[in-house]
Amino acid sequence: MLVVDDQFLIRAGLVGVLRAAPGIEVVGEAGDGAEAVELAAATHPDVILMDIRMPGMNGITATERILAAAPEPLPRVLVLTTFDLDEYVYGALRAGAAGFLLKDSGPERLLAAVAAVASGDALFAPSVTRRLVEAFAVRSGGAPAPAGAPPADLAALTGRELEVLKLIAQGLSNGEIADRLYISEATVKTHLNRTMNKLDLDTRAQAVVIAYETGLVIPGGSNL
Repeated sequence: MLVVDDQFLIRAGLVGVLRAAPGIEVVGEAGDGAEAVELAAATHPDVILMDIRMPGMNGITATERILAAAPEPLPRVLVLTTFDLDEYVYGALRAGAAGFLLKDSGPERLLAAVAAVASGDALFAPSVTRRLVEAFAVRSGGAPAPAGAPPADLAALTGRELEVLKLIAQGLSNGEIADRLYISEATVKTHLNRTMNKLDLDTRAQAVVIAYETGLVIPGGSNL
């Protein structure tokens, strides 16, 4: 793991908790985004605990640069924030972060979060992602698509893939989508994986973001 935070005491506390946990190796510490980019390239961490609000290069830019330069498999970036509805977190999700964690979370929550993202899971409930994206997507200039037509950016998707993407953006879990569409959960995952491949997305959160930004789902609308 790589730990990134500009506040020494917070960073030291995080590192202490992580190093005391079995199965976790801290390969580096960074005090700002630029240092994080350098260390990530040198150490190839599996998981990066990334502070968002830092002087100089912030966590969003650092996340973008790290993921753009990293070889496969890409590191999983877990961003740290002081509150969940944070525009910086929205930017980090757009950049490819795998999840976010509140800074007032306890050690057990921190370790559970690291384990979750390391195993490939997203670390936030779909409903939390939806609230966050709804709060900020409108500012990015997304506009509703014409009735009956998919947004141009999503034209490569099949009708079923669009349905699945729309339900994901509304905050439904894979199981809930399966029940809604009368298909298996494995089929939902297949449609989602194909959608992410076609749109060149790395995380489920990015899929939610693009659904709002293209106008497939309208913030505050019924989206039926």
